[in-house]
Amino acid sequence: MGTKNRQVILRQRPKGRVCDEDFQLIEAEVFAPEAGQLLIRNLYLSLDPAIRGWMNDVQSYMPPISLGSPIRSGSIGEVVESKSDRFKPGQWVTGLMAWEDYSVVSHDQVYQIIPKDTPVPLPCWNSVLGSNGLAAYFGLLDVGAPQPGETVLVSSAAGGVGSVVGPLAKLKGCTTIGLTGSDEKCDWLLKEVGYDVAINYKTENLAKALKAACPQGVNVFFDNVGGEILNIALTRLAVGARVVLCGAISQINATERAPGPSNYLRLLSQRARMEGFVSIDYAHRFKEARERLLEWLTQGNLAYRHHIVEGLENTPGAFNCLFNGQNRGKLMVKVAAE
Repeated sequence: MGTKNRQVILRQRPKGRVCDEDFQLIEAEVFAPEAGQLLIRNLYLSLDPAIRGWMNDVQSYMPPISLGSPIRSGSIGEVVESKSDRFKPGQWVTGLMAWEDYSVVSHDQVYQIIPKDTPVPLPCWNSVLGSNGLAAYFGLLDVGAPQPGETVLVSSAAGGVGSVVGPLAKLKGCTTIGLTGSDEKCDWLLKEVGYDVAINYKTENLAKALKAACPQGVNVFFDNVGGEILNIALTRLAVGARVVLCGAISQINATERAPGPSNYLRLLSQRARMEGFVSIDYAHRFKEARERLLEWLTQGNLAYRHHIVEGLENTPGAFNCLFNGQNRGKLMVKVAAE
């Protein structure tokens, strides 16, 4: 096509937290799509902790990113050229693209056509209506299965997933307790997101705070953090509790395997279960989830805030905000104008 494509490629495997040397910004040609493929102009890249795991040379639910390849990422984009009867040029879509101006992808990597008359801001399709909202929806409602009157505890409650889990639990008639790492985030959780209790785990004694907040125990613990927070939460489980493992951001940059939680026997004594899940296993129900999330969002039942960094070249630096607590809301990079 003759159009230059800026790409952020994986130069080397990160050791611990990512650094500038792990990436390289290059220019490449934009290639025309082949049969069953689309050429996408990326608009908003979704920055999520899972991307850090994909950089490791470890087999998981997604193959590792190859050295020299652009960093795989969720994205909102515009179809420039289509060799698929499922999509047309000019459509806005969400899918699995990469840290680059243009992505050529299979039509199977595109998940959703966004209506041009969308009633919510376009970035919402990367947050509440994107991977974060889907993880909250299936993780809480299917895996956690909360019942009216139960208590739901959420770690990283002010993050992209946790800020959706809390309101969904409230819609189910539950009491909600959110854990986060600053007083400002606690204030946002209480006043705008709608949590009943917010605890700053960095300044409070978490074990004592949880005992005071939920003296009868926790029925559902939706965990995005792992590590010591998970270990402490296990001590507060009610009989028949469900622990939903969505992520373990505290361990994602670890260079050595973390020990298992020492309080795991509480699962036995409380007849509780701990279960992990991956949203893509529910891909056949994404349409259902997005329709319900959009309805709740337009009704004012779900809150959100976006932390948007401008410029593809700033993506590596922005990515580290996920791990140092500097992001204020769902983290994205704006690559191009809508």
